[in-house]
Amino acid sequence: MKQGSGDVTFDHSSATAINDQPTLGDREWQGVIVAFEDPSCPTCRRFNQNTFPRVRSDLVATGDVAYVLRGYPVVYPWGDPASHALEAAFDRDPAAMWDLKAHYFDQQGQFSTDNVLDRTATFLNGETGVDGDAVVADVESDAVDDAVQTDLDAGQAAGASGTPTFYLFRDGEYQTTVSGAQDYSVFENVLTG
Repeated sequence: MKQGSGDVTFDHSSATAINDQPTLGDREWQGVIVAFEDPSCPTCRRFNQNTFPRVRSDLVATGDVAYVLRGYPVVYPWGDPASHALEAAFDRDPAAMWDLKAHYFDQQGQFSTDNVLDRTATFLNGETGVDGDAVVADVESDAVDDAVQTDLDAGQAAGASGTPTFYLFRDGEYQTTVSGAQDYSVFENVLTG
């Protein structure tokens, strides 16, 4: 897991401020997936449970692809504070942020606007080395609003109409946009074909 593993630029609005985004893998590898996801999105959940593990093991872990996460809370209201919590956790420990992301999707039906921050703090305090109460304090004080807004602006500028939306790059060039919980082969064909 790396953040800013070498400043890179892509001539595409989805990649605005890409060097500051949570990233699995090295952006200098052949392929890059810029993923706009909402923790409250059931389709994102399906992608994360069915396709993402194989993308991670067969593309990212092999050194072929980097996976860049961008928050795009547009589905249910609790996705907004959850996206803020992901940014605040990322500022403290990128690994904990990826764990929190997985937790949101694993337990998606248990979250609501009323409990998302309490459940987030409980998870972070119990399952990671990150101070969950400090993450919640950052969310409540709007400390990470700019980071979330940067992602929203990039998604809107790129034309993301929903989540998940993926922008695929190979050898520094934009290839295509993929929407929805697509099969692993869609990513493999574009990024390694």
